[in-house]
Amino acid sequence: MASLDGLDLPALDRHLRAVGIPRTGELRAEFISGGRSNLTFLVFDDVSQWALRRPPLHGLTPSAHDMGREYRVVAALADSPVPVARAVTMRDDDAVSGAPFQMVEFVAGNVVRTRSDLDALGGADVVSACVDTLIRVLVDLHEVDPDAVGLGDFGKPTGYLERQVRRWGSQWQHVRLSDDPRDADVERLHAKLANGVPEQSRTSIVHGDYRIDNTILADDDPTVVRAVLDWEMSTLGDPLSDVAVMCVQRDPMLDLISQEQKSWTAPQMPSAEDLAHRYSLASGNQLAHWDFHMALGYFKLAIIVAGIDFRRRMADGDDSDDSDDRAGEAVAVLISRGLETLR
Repeated sequence: MASLDGLDLPALDRHLRAVGIPRTGELRAEFISGGRSNLTFLVFDDVSQWALRRPPLHGLTPSAHDMGREYRVVAALADSPVPVARAVTMRDDDAVSGAPFQMVEFVAGNVVRTRSDLDALGGADVVSACVDTLIRVLVDLHEVDPDAVGLGDFGKPTGYLERQVRRWGSQWQHVRLSDDPRDADVERLHAKLANGVPEQSRTSIVHGDYRIDNTILADDDPTVVRAVLDWEMSTLGDPLSDVAVMCVQRDPMLDLISQEQKSWTAPQMPSAEDLAHRYSLASGNQLAHWDFHMALGYFKLAIIVAGIDFRRRMADGDDSDDSDDRAGEAVAVLISRGLETLR
């Protein structure tokens, strides 16, 4: 039973048996994805398959990579209209595999990460229909009553936007460079946001990072979402914040932080304006104070990109290669987009 970096299979096997998870044959695992964000492994025996997620090996940032948060919301949404994988087990300490982890049933399907993956879905009509389904799932999430699914205390019902501005402003201090040339613009955008927080539109469960590659689509029908993934930033908050983050993810600057062109930034995907309009129509809600939500979305995305670069630097021990320059450029442009939005 060979272990992988970041996953102690013998210890996990003992844990599964101890908590009564049926096991048949030797426990094996394969690395699926991650490195800069949470690590995901396919864990399996002769009968069953599970997906296990744990934090990255290097460069953890405060309040990120919350395994308990992910697991709780997935378990709570099991019987809701929102498709999720069935929760199996979790640990919020490092006793089993050297870090907290959560494990759910493995959901087979298609994860559309790159533009070539998106092209494989079909023509523009198919992509548009797929996006409509993705937005319908997001609307369904925002319509779930948190109290009815046991998430009434998942976050404070009010003050979400103020907390987001404060949280992401403080997060910058953990991922910035020494003598960071972007400091002045980050501080300007943070101040504008802090001084312009609008009234919260309403309170719902929010995903925090909703986009096509954080879902699993049916292999034979891209208009069917089999599961929504990556709930590490979920909480109770303003649903318009979720919509704005979905929209700013369309920005092509995100291609600078990866060698692969991302599916969500592809030209054949609807524009940010179109996505926002589709959500408004599907939900029947107006997008009040939309400029603020978009600017906050750009601010959050910039800090997330800076965090990805920070963890890469911590892992590689190199702060001078081209990928750093490209990530730094992306952060600067995203902050600039936020400032332009609030003019």
